[in-house]
Amino acid sequence: MADKPASGGWKAELRSLAGMVVAILLVWTFVARPFYIPSESMMPTLIKGDRLVVTKYPYGYDYASLILHPHPFGGRLFGRLPKRGDIVTLDRAGDDLIKRVIGLPGDRIEVRRGIIILNGKPVPRLRETPAMLPVDANLPCEMGYEEGFRTAAADGKTYCELPRYRETLPNGASYDTIDMGYFPGGPDDYPETVVPPGHVFVMGDNRDESADSRVPFDQNGLDGPIPLEAISGRAEAITHSYDGTGKLWNPISWVTALRHHRAFISLHPQQAAR
Repeated sequence: MADKPASGGWKAELRSLAGMVVAILLVWTFVARPFYIPSESMMPTLIKGDRLVVTKYPYGYDYASLILHPHPFGGRLFGRLPKRGDIVTLDRAGDDLIKRVIGLPGDRIEVRRGIIILNGKPVPRLRETPAMLPVDANLPCEMGYEEGFRTAAADGKTYCELPRYRETLPNGASYDTIDMGYFPGGPDDYPETVVPPGHVFVMGDNRDESADSRVPFDQNGLDGPIPLEAISGRAEAITHSYDGTGKLWNPISWVTALRHHRAFISLHPQQAAR
């Protein structure tokens, strides 16, 4: 007896593929999604080439939670306020950005010569040993302010030796920042602003190269505090990272391009003793 043809054929395969795509989109919308770091704005915490897991539920759901952001609309479902120090992903005119929450609704925030003044008090920061970030294709350390910090070390490798400061917010959230100096006329000075209800003030950890709440919209910044509806998730951990030498057509390079020292790193801020 002849074998019967497989039931469904290409239509069944198409339905299966469509179901898989829908399932992935639902997970990415409501549970968690991958995120790629395309710039230096969050150094030293995050560097270009890092791959992250971003959870979608910690702050509730809104238009920014959707994979393809529609035109912004008001309202949040199961809305919750981020904590100071959380790293969040957010929507800026259709682009996905990642920044750290510094100010909450009602806070008075100012930046004076690179120092954050929160509710009238300077946010404590301590000078640490420099951040020694290995130079590679994704981190050439030759653009902007970074160029002056490129250095050859005793191990024969080239590093981006960046000035690092440990900053601690009033709730005890503690994390590293990069501050390459005081540059008048830029985001190192920001006039005192009261964060409106339903908004937060966000900044990048690389304070001299981050277009964030301190920077006008026409300079690719966020032009002040951002509405909670613009937040799409919370960064949880670095899963893996690539140095930029991988080639799509060469599977071996997918392994050799891995930065083995940047895997499974939590992105929750440390808690300093208060």
